[in-house]
Amino acid sequence: MKIGNKPDLPQSTAAAKQAPKSATAIAAEESTKGLPEKAAGVPVSFSSSARALDNQGRASADFDTERVKAMREAIANGTFRVNAEAVADKLLANTEEFLVHARG
Repeated sequence: MKIGNKPDLPQSTAAAKQAPKSATAIAAEESTKGLPEKAAGVPVSFSSSARALDNQGRASADFDTERVKAMREAIANGTFRVNAEAVADKLLANTEEFLVHARG
């Protein structure tokens, strides 16, 4: 099973079609009738602080696209080498950080 794919469950879809709708579900459907899908729901606004954080996050890239491209090419060519020692060091460092935060 792949992540993000929902398994086909014929019994659940058949049950959902036959199950009576609750009064809340019926009221929600009636309140959004005739409205475009974007308009259905609660309006959301962001504070200036949140917008500033979003702009900061977009200004600095989380990854180097050129490095990713080079890695993809190396994997496709069969020349990519995994540095097991670096992976192990990073796993240990992440585990240590997790344990420190878990202990408080």
